[in-house]
Amino acid sequence: MDKPVFKRKIYDEIYEWKENRSDKYALLIKGARRVGKSTIAEEFAKKEFKSYILIDFAHTSKAIIDLFDDTYDLDFFFLQLQQLMGIRLYEKESVIIFDEVQLFPKARQAIKYLVADGRYKYIETGSLLSIKKNTKDILIPSEEHKISMFPMDFEEFLWAIGDEVSAETIRHLIKNKKPAGNAMHRNLMRIFRLYMLVGGMPQAIETYIEKNNLQLVDETKREIVDLYEEDFVKIDGTGLAGDIYDAIPANLSGNASRYILSSAREGVRSEKVRELIPDMLSSYTVNIAYHANNPDVGMALEKDAGRYKLFNSDVGLFITLAFKDKKYTENIIYNKLLSDKLDVNLGYVYENVVAQMLIAKGNNLFYYTMESKTSNHLYEIDFLTSVKDKICPLEVKSGNYRTHKSLDVFCNKFSNRICNKYVVHTKDYKWENGIYYIPVYMVPFL
Repeated sequence: MDKPVFKRKIYDEIYEWKENRSDKYALLIKGARRVGKSTIAEEFAKKEFKSYILIDFAHTSKAIIDLFDDTYDLDFFFLQLQQLMGIRLYEKESVIIFDEVQLFPKARQAIKYLVADGRYKYIETGSLLSIKKNTKDILIPSEEHKISMFPMDFEEFLWAIGDEVSAETIRHLIKNKKPAGNAMHRNLMRIFRLYMLVGGMPQAIETYIEKNNLQLVDETKREIVDLYEEDFVKIDGTGLAGDIYDAIPANLSGNASRYILSSAREGVRSEKVRELIPDMLSSYTVNIAYHANNPDVGMALEKDAGRYKLFNSDVGLFITLAFKDKKYTENIIYNKLLSDKLDVNLGYVYENVVAQMLIAKGNNLFYYTMESKTSNHLYEIDFLTSVKDKICPLEVKSGNYRTHKSLDVFCNKFSNRICNKYVVHTKDYKWENGIYYIPVYMVPFL
């Protein structure tokens, strides 16, 4: 039986490239492993082109690899490619997909000449693209239009499980600034908590749909986490990158105002970690929130590169990672989320999913801390986003949402910079005293 091909929003971005950019640029789809890059590229090729050739550099013949030793005579190159693949290419109507292109840098370098030739279109997919050993000896082509692919968001999850109603319901509620009401809110939160448990990796969603068994879903997610761990060894043979990844849940649960390096490995130097962070980010397995030294619309210009928090790029993997060294039955988050009894001290799960949703909407992540003038207390705003020339602070609450001292102090201090103020929580929508209290399922639709 063919694997299901889920509806993905990135399809529209790929279509925009085909219509407006494909004459001058190859498309490079970047994203974590198992996020669905190859699937969407091939699905697009099937629907939008007369024919296509897919070269998977993780699993292809030596004869195909050898073709790239000489791309000077492109007539002969394409003749051999069609012969070896048994597929006919049509000028202007065919696309060639370079899958896992980071594994064969010579093919990526050839893109410059293939695009200039103009006969066919090109889509590349890749992970871990900034690993220095994969690019140090090649000329990175400027003829690439890059787009990022993330785990399936909440709306895509709803599409996958056949729910065509909930997303439009949430949009209607936001537009009209209305609460859902007890029954509807409980149902929407139930669906959202299920999304948190399964996550947005297509393979995990497929397992859930086919088996309706969260233990099997967890096993699927553990396989993906293991793949990522293997990739981290390629980034860093000492295993430090894997330790940093593994320690993300512990860091967030500690409620620290930055990533604590000692939680990953005792005695590690911050300079060593700072060298690894760019490659970890390019793997799309982690999201980073930098401390905003000056919370204004130009936060990226004054961020503190040495003060940051790390999140898992997928909340489903995050929940699995939090109990990676224990059996599924010991992972208390599954039962507590299913029964809507998640403890306040597990609220960091919500913080991770909000980070994931903000990234998927195109935001960079920033947070802000400030010391109390009268005590040693540290006030913290979980996330800052910008709208035009103003900023929007978000405070994530899994428990008591009525007290939000950090948000109050921040908004008093920077009142002239504030657009909308949000408390993201698990209760129904309301607007009170200038603050939008929004249920977490509304965040993707703001």
